[in-house]
Formats: sequence, structure tokens, C-alpha cells
Amino acid sequence: MPRARRTGSRPLRVLITLALSLACAGAHAALPAFDEVRQAWVSSEAKVLDRHGLLLQESRVDERARRGDWAPLDRISPALLAAVLRAEDRRFHQHAGVDWLAAAKAALSGGLGAPSRGASTLSMQLVALLDANHRARSGRRDLGEKWRQAEAARELEKSWSKARILEAYLNLVSYRGELVGIDAAARGLFDKRPSGLTDAESLLLAALIRAPNASPARVADRMCALAEGLPGIACADLRRLARGTLGGRHAILPAADLAPHLARRLLREPVSEAELAPFAKGGPGGGPRPASTANRIVSHGNSTLPPAGPRREPGLSTTLDADLQRFVVATLREQLAYLAARNVEDAAALVVDNASGEVLAYASVSAASSPSPHSDGVTAKRQAGSTLKPFLYGLVLEQGLLTAASAIEDAPLAIATPSGGYAPRNYDHTHRGLVSLRAALAGSLNIPAVRTLRLVGLEPFAASLAGFGFEVPEAADFYGYALALGSLDVSLEELVNAYRALANGGVLGPLRLSADAPRGKNTRASSRESAFLVADILSDRQARALTFGLENPLATRFWSAVKTGTSKDMRDNWCVGFSSRYTVGVWVGNFSGAPMRDVSGISGAAPAWAAILGHLHAGIPASAPRAPAGLVRARVAPPGEAPRREWFLRGSEPAGAGWNAATPPAEIVQPGDGDILALDPDIPADRQRLIPRARHAPAGAWWQLDQERMAEADWPLARGRHALILLDGEGRELDRVRFEVR
Repeated sequence: MPRARRTGSRPLRVLITLALSLACAGAHAALPAFDEVRQAWVSSEAKVLDRHGLLLQESRVDERARRGDWAPLDRISPALLAAVLRAEDRRFHQHAGVDWLAAAKAALSGGLGAPSRGASTLSMQLVALLDANHRARSGRRDLGEKWRQAEAARELEKSWSKARILEAYLNLVSYRGELVGIDAAARGLFDKRPSGLTDAESLLLAALIRAPNASPARVADRMCALAEGLPGIACADLRRLARGTLGGRHAILPAADLAPHLARRLLREPVSEAELAPFAKGGPGGGPRPASTANRIVSHGNSTLPPAGPRREPGLSTTLDADLQRFVVATLREQLAYLAARNVEDAAALVVDNASGEVLAYASVSAASSPSPHSDGVTAKRQAGSTLKPFLYGLVLEQGLLTAASAIEDAPLAIATPSGGYAPRNYDHTHRGLVSLRAALAGSLNIPAVRTLRLVGLEPFAASLAGFGFEVPEAADFYGYALALGSLDVSLEELVNAYRALANGGVLGPLRLSADAPRGKNTRASSRESAFLVADILSDRQARALTFGLENPLATRFWSAVKTGTSKDMRDNWCVGFSSRYTVGVWVGNFSGAPMRDVSGISGAAPAWAAILGHLHAGIPASAPRAPAGLVRARVAPPGEAPRREWFLRGSEPAGAGWNAATPPAEIVQPGDGDILALDPDIPADRQRLIPRARHAPAGAWWQLDQERMAEADWPLARGRHALILLDGEGRELDRVRFEVR
């Protein structure tokens, strides 16, 4: 009997204790305002926006929790609102923060030994989400903690409307696993926004709030209990929904997936506020985040919000155009599908505005079979192939060593190097004899390019490439004469910007991914005259026909200058070129390094390049650049080519009938550079002689051996290392070789 009297009096003791707690309750920390909470909310998904504010890419940047956008109440399904109130707070609109009736029932049921019933209102639960001081310190809350939470809820309702309390609660509460907030929950579990949730889906989400990680069976039991009395909802259907929804991973598909590689680049670690400042747009609620707000919420221990201090804003504004980006990605996918049978798995493209340097499209696309779909084809370093030839010929044109009409010999060539002999070959394995520089560059002939590099020198060419923005990490000798054919590893970004410099008259400037980014300093990479000459050659359809024919993807219906390139063993294929307004670069190949099969510059990257540039100029004219004042035109007839009017640096044009511009540069052919000659003990010494020979030596040329002029071109071999120089009649060096006699 005494035990029964103690049990029966427990509800009274509970109420007395609550009253005493009320009397003794001290002041509690002020809770933040609704606008502060909403403004401080940051999605775990960063958004990359195009130049018009359209969404390009959504990428996760916070691995601690999955948070979507803040969902306003009018964008949340009414079915979910009803389900949550049914599950958590049926008298939400009648109480002022504390449901005393529910509290009394909970106390009474506990006193009678019945299962415990929760009496926390949504307002009380929201207080705990906003302030860690109102969460249970261990296990269930004691009466004092419960009362302080109730008092805070009453204070909250004095300044927050019911609608704002419900909105904040639905956005801050955890639903399942790492899903926090109704937007992430709806997208992660049902791949839809909160506005589209059905009655059954709403019941599932409401059932998860009390036990987010419960088994599907337990969640289904609660769903069925919540659905009692609701018409048209069968418990069996709810159980099937719970099993099908809660059994696997809860991935959130990006709302846009047009520029994942650019997003990773912009959001890579480490990142500073200064780096993000040009891109920041602000999250839901707009505007900068007051530091005091962030600090206050975090100091209250709100685990659903990011910590104070530097953080990424979910709206990085870029210079890209979403419509163009979508077209470029689709074009690359189409080209990869066309080349799939030729073992091509990856592609990339970059589109840049010539005048501003703003990047308009930035795409890296991989086939399903690619082992490296996350590699960024815009920044990846690959062998340049023939795309470096324009900068080589531009250098010799600028220095006046050759003209666009100068003849260069396209004949077999072998060069001795420290690592062995180097014998370049043309792509088609044929030789054309004498060709003009214009035909050699437009037709992308390899042997004339190597001869030209020997003329200008390795170090000057490497320095010129660096001036065009290419990273040249090794000494020029490391690359050797293969540098003329693209032995340097370059990125598509470097190539596109270097070609943009040609389009801008030899002026190099930084590319820009944000219109708000500070403008970098421009530098002159080449003279206006040489840049014009190179662009004019690269736009010459007739000169290009020597190798590619008249009809090919490089022949656009408007003025454009373009160059293709293929690296060793067909591992990379490039097409880079420009119009008067845009520069476009395309790469196709394999990040794995596997060679492609039978893919040339014309069949690989060029079709995508032509499609992109054609799309850019749909309805927009493209005009040829004006020739600088330092150039003049004269009629020429290079060997084996049709007569034409050619551009010359003023002063280098032919005069009258005596024209020497078609004469190839003089070249020592015997001995070869780096040759080792051996003395034969069985042959008399006076019969072991060297007779040097040269091609295209002008009249009056003479030889110098080891600083001494040779009286005649006949020299008895002598042991040691020697230098042989060919000079013209005025003593200017024409060519030089080094050899050794053993």
C-alpha cells in the first residue's frame, strides 16, 4: 500500500518540481533572430554560375553533412507540413511554445508506469537545434533541462511567427544519415525538391525525424501509425516505400553537371577568402554574412551550420556561358562516340574571348570506358605535337632570318645528338624538295620545321615559347630538335592563350574565369608583324592544301586561323585556332597514355573545333586582321608553287628580277654535326682527308676550321675535337658543326 501511494503521487511531484524550476530559472542566452539563422545557412553544395547567373555546376564542398538550399515554407509540400505536425506537434498552432496538455499527459502516463511519451513541441526542438545549451547533456533531459528548454521556446515564440518556426525547423532538422534539412532529404531520398513530395513520401520523412537512422521496418511501423485515419493510404504501400527508399545510399544528384572539372578547380583546397572574393555571390538570403551572426550561432553549438571563419559561398560567378558550355559538352560527347572504335576515350575544349580573355566554355569529357574521368583535360600536360610550329616560324620571321616565301628543303635529314641520331620524318613519309615557309607551316611539314629550328637555335626558341606563356621547365638541350615537333608538354589552357596572343597581334594577357577578377598585366610576346604573318599563313586554305587538301574541317566559311597537332604514337591530338573574336582549342586522346588508332588532326579534334567555332559565328561575321604598317606585299614565285602576292617585313621584299628570298639557308652536310671520324691504321695518313661539303652556300663562302681559315676545302684528319664553320663573303656565320677524330 505505501508503494502504491508513492506511485500515485508522482505526477503531483513532477508538477511541483516544474513549478520550482520555473521559480528558480535564471536568464538564458538570447537566441538568434530568424533572418540571422536563414542568412547564416550555407549549403554543402557549392554552385558555379555562368555569366548570366544560370547554374552550371553543383558540387559538394562540405563532407561533414549534406545540406541543400534553404527551402522557404511556400516551396514545401503541404503534405509534408501536415505529416510533420501530425508526427511531432499536433497542437502546434494552439500553444505558445509549450504544450502543457501534452506535458501533463506525458507526466501522467509516466507516473502510471505507461511507456514514456514525448511532449517536446517543434518550438522546443528548434531551440535545441539553435543552442547546444538546450540539448540533453547525457541521455534524456532531466527536469531542469526540460524546463529551461520550455522557457526558451516560450521566448522564441514571442519574436518568431509560427510559420518561421516551422520553416526553420524543417530546414535544420536531420532526417537520415548525413541528410540535414528538407531540401537535402527530399533530393537524397526521392530525387525531387520539397515542393513535389507526395503524401506517402511526406509520412516517411516525418517518421524519420524521431529516429533518423532506424531500420526500414521500424520506420514503416511509424509511418503506418501516422497514417491511421488518413484516406487513400495503405500500410502495405508505405512499407514498400520504406524498404525501397531506405535500403541503399542516399546520393544527391547535382542540379546541374555541365562543368565539374572547373568547379573542382575553383573549389580546390586550400582556398582563401581573397581567392573567392571575385566569385562570391552569397547564399540564400543574399548579401555578405555578418561575422557576429555566424559566431553567435556556432557558439550555441549548431551542428547543422558551418563554423565561423572563411568558408565557401554557394554561388561562384564565372565568365562562362551556360548555353555555349552545353553545346561544347554535347559536341565533345558526339566526337568521342564517333571515335570510340579508334580507342579514343577523353576530350577537352576551351573557348576564350580574344579581347577580354574571358573563358566562355571550359569542358573536359570522358567516355564511360575512360579510367580517368576526373582528370581535367584543360589543365593536363600533354605533348604539344605540331601546335608549336607557328611560334617557331614566327620567331624566324620576326628575326628576319627567313621570309614567308623563303624556300626550305624538305629532304631526308639526320642529326647527331648526344643521345644518338635524330632523323625526323613527315607525317605522310614523303619529301617535297624545296617548299616555301608558308607551305611548310600551313602543311605542317616536320623536316622543314627541324631545319628551321637548327637555323634559329634551341635556346632562342625555348625562350620565345616561355614568352608566349608556356612552362618550359627544362633546359632547351633537354628537348633537343624534337622541340620543333612538340616534345614539350603543354596544357590546352596554355595553347589556347598563346594562340589568343597571335590573334591579338602578339600581345599575351591572362585568361579570366571571373568578370570581377582583377585584370592582369599584358606583355608583348612577339611583334605585330610576325603575329600577323603567322595568322595569315594559318588561315591560308590554298597553302594548307599541300597536306590536307582543299576540303577539310579546317576550312571554315569565315576567316579563321588554325593549326592541328598529333603527339608521338598518336597519344594526343590537338586543334587550336582563332577568328577575329574567339580562340578555340580542342584536345582528344587518352589520359591513360594509350595510343589512338588512325586518328589525325583532321579526323580527331578538328571536327569538334570547326563545330564550336561555327556555332560561335552563327550570324556573327569574322573579318581578317589588318596588316601592320611594317609589312608590304610583293609578287613571288617560290619553287614548285603557284605565283602569288606575299607579305614581307618592309625591307626584305624582293627587288626587281634579282630575288634571293627563295634560296634556302646554307647548311653543312659533311661532316654531320656530332660525327665521330675514325683513323684507319692500314691507310696512309696523307690519304685520310676530310673534304667538307655544304648545300646552298652563296658565292664567296669560305671555311674556317678551329679558328683558322682553310686555304682549300681539303683537310688531313687529325685526332681531337674540332669545329667547322661556313661563312659568307662578308664573314657572317652561315652554319657550324662539331665533330671528333679518333
